[in-house]
Amino acid sequence: MTQPPNQPPQPGGFGAPQDQPQQPPQGGFGAPQTPPPPQGPPQTPPPPQAPPSGAPQPGYGYPQAPQTPQQPGPYGQPSGPYSQPGPYGQPGAYGQQPGPYGQPQQPGPYGQQPGYGYPPQPQYPGGPGTPPPGSGSRNPFKGKPALVIGAVVAALVVIGGTVFAVTSGGDDDKKPVAEKSDDSKASASGNPVNPGDGSGDGDSDPENLNEGRQAGESKVLWYKEAPDAPGSGADAPGMWITDKTAVKAAYKQVVAYNVGDGNPTWDPITFPQKICAVTPQQSGDGKVVVAYESGTSDRAKCNQLQQIDLNTGKKGWSDELADGALFDSAITIEMSITGKTLMVGRSQSGVAFNVDSGKKLFDKKKYGDSCFPTAFAGGSKLISVASCDATGSNEHDEMQELDPTTGKVKWTQKFDKGWTVARTYSVDPLVVYSTNEDKKAWNISTFTDGGKFRSQVGFDEDFGPECGWAILDRDLQGCKGVATDSTTLYLPTEATSGANEVVAINLATGKEKWRVKSPADESMLPMKVEGGKLIAYVQPSYDAGGQVVSIATGGSSHKPVKLLQNPASTAEIENGFYSKDFDWVDGRFYLSTTRLTGNDETKEKLMLAYGK
Repeated sequence: MTQPPNQPPQPGGFGAPQDQPQQPPQGGFGAPQTPPPPQGPPQTPPPPQAPPSGAPQPGYGYPQAPQTPQQPGPYGQPSGPYSQPGPYGQPGAYGQQPGPYGQPQQPGPYGQQPGYGYPPQPQYPGGPGTPPPGSGSRNPFKGKPALVIGAVVAALVVIGGTVFAVTSGGDDDKKPVAEKSDDSKASASGNPVNPGDGSGDGDSDPENLNEGRQAGESKVLWYKEAPDAPGSGADAPGMWITDKTAVKAAYKQVVAYNVGDGNPTWDPITFPQKICAVTPQQSGDGKVVVAYESGTSDRAKCNQLQQIDLNTGKKGWSDELADGALFDSAITIEMSITGKTLMVGRSQSGVAFNVDSGKKLFDKKKYGDSCFPTAFAGGSKLISVASCDATGSNEHDEMQELDPTTGKVKWTQKFDKGWTVARTYSVDPLVVYSTNEDKKAWNISTFTDGGKFRSQVGFDEDFGPECGWAILDRDLQGCKGVATDSTTLYLPTEATSGANEVVAINLATGKEKWRVKSPADESMLPMKVEGGKLIAYVQPSYDAGGQVVSIATGGSSHKPVKLLQNPASTAEIENGFYSKDFDWVDGRFYLSTTRLTGNDETKEKLMLAYGK
C-alpha cells in the first residue's frame, strides 16, 4: 500500500450519500439509499415493485456518462473508464494519473484497472455508469486508489433554481415518504383510536394486529399512529430507546411509550413551532436535545434548543442559538452528542454546549485557508468537516477530530480538490464515504485513531445502505443499514432483483472477509454488532413480515439465525414505512417513520414494536 495521502478526498460527488443541494445524489458503491422528499399524499401501499431491469444505475449525483469502451473484467487496463487520477494523488485503482491528493503519479494498489462496479453504460441519474476516460479515479487521497461503490437510483430535483439530490433506494423506497395505514377504525369523534400522543379510545393493539399471528411469529407489542401534520408534510426525526421508554419526535411533539406495552410513559411535549433538528444520540444518562423553529415565516430559523430527559419527560435547559458571522445562519442546523458535549452546527461554524447544563463550551469557527466548518458527527468521537478556500485555487475539504470538552484539534486530514466528505458510516472506527462530482467517482476509506488513512474498500460491488436526504446540510450521520466493530465494516449490497447480501470488509486492508445472502427475497440491512454477532433487519415484502437475524462475525459459518419473524398479518403495515428508522434493543424490534405526509384521509403510521 502506498503511503497515506497528504490530503483526503473532498466530500460530495457522484454517488455520494449526501443529499445536499448542488451536490449529486448519493448511491453507487457504498452509497446510501436516500428516500426522496414527500410528493403529496401517499396512496395505499402498493405491492412491491419488480426490480429495475438492466445493470445497476449510477448513484446519487452521477451524471450520465457517455458509453465508453471498457476492458474486459472489472480490473481492466488503463484504457478502462477509470484510468484516471485517484483521490489520493497517485494513480488510483483506476489509472496511473495523480489522485486528489496531488502526489506524484504512482501505480495504486489496483494498478491500471478501471473503476469498480461501473458498468459500461452511460448513466447519470439512471444508474452507476462508467465515467468517460480522463474523468479521474475514485480515490480521495493522493497516492491511494479510489473506490467505486454500489448503485442507487438517482434523480435531480430543481427547487428555486437550486439542484437538489434525491435518491430512491430499493423496493422499500417505492414511495418518497412514510405511508399511512389503511386503518379505518377511528373513533366516532373522528379521533384516531391510538394516536401518537398516547390518547384515544383504544389500547396498545386497537386493530387486533395479533389476531392472525401464526406459530413462531413475533408479537406486535404495540402500534401507534402519528399526530396530525400539515398538508405540506412534516419531519418526524429521531427515535431513542432506553431500558424503559421508546421516544419519538413528530412534527411539533415528542411522545414516549413504555417499551413493553406501549402505554404512554409521560405526557407529550408540544412545541410552539415544528421540530427541525434533533440529536440522533442520547447522552449516557438519557438526555437529548430537540430544536424547533423560531416562527412560521420563510425566514424562520432552526434556533430554539430544548433539552429533554427521555426517562421522565422533564424539560431541562433551553436556549436560542445565535447566528454566526455574515452568511453563517441557523436556518438549518445539525446536532450531535459526544460524551457530555452537545455540538450544534450552523452553515459555517459550530457551537458546543454542556448537554446537562446548557453552558457554552467553545466555538468552532473559520480557520486556516478560509476553512469553514460545515458539518459535524458525534458519538464516541467528535468529527468536524470543513470546506476550505471555496472560491480559490486551493479549494478542498478537511476533516478533523476535536476534543469534545475543549474543541482542541487532535488531527487534521486534508482531501484533494473536488472530493467531498458526504457521510461518516462510523466515527469509531472512522469510516468515511466521499464523492467527486467532476470525476463521477466515490470512495469509502477507513482511518486510524490518529486520523491517518488506513485503507479503502477495494473490490467491485454495488452497496446499498439507506440514507436520508440532506438538502441544506451534509447530514454526516444520516445513514441506516451500516454497522462496524473494531475490525470490520458491514455493508449491504444493492440487489437488482431478489435477495441482496451483507459483505464484511476488513478495515485494515479494505478487502472482503466474507459475505452472506439474505434469507428472504427482500434486502437485509445491518443494524449493529452485539456479543460478536451482527444483528440485521430483513425487510418485509407485501405479504411476508420482516425478520431480525443474527450472523456470527467470526468462524467459518455466517448463516443468518432468525431472532424474530414478524407476522405476515401485519406485513402490509410494516412494509408501509417507506421513510423509516429502525432499531433492535433488548430483544425488541422498533420501526418508526421519519416523515409525515399530512394526508388527512387516513391515519399515518408513527411507530411499531415487535417482540416475543
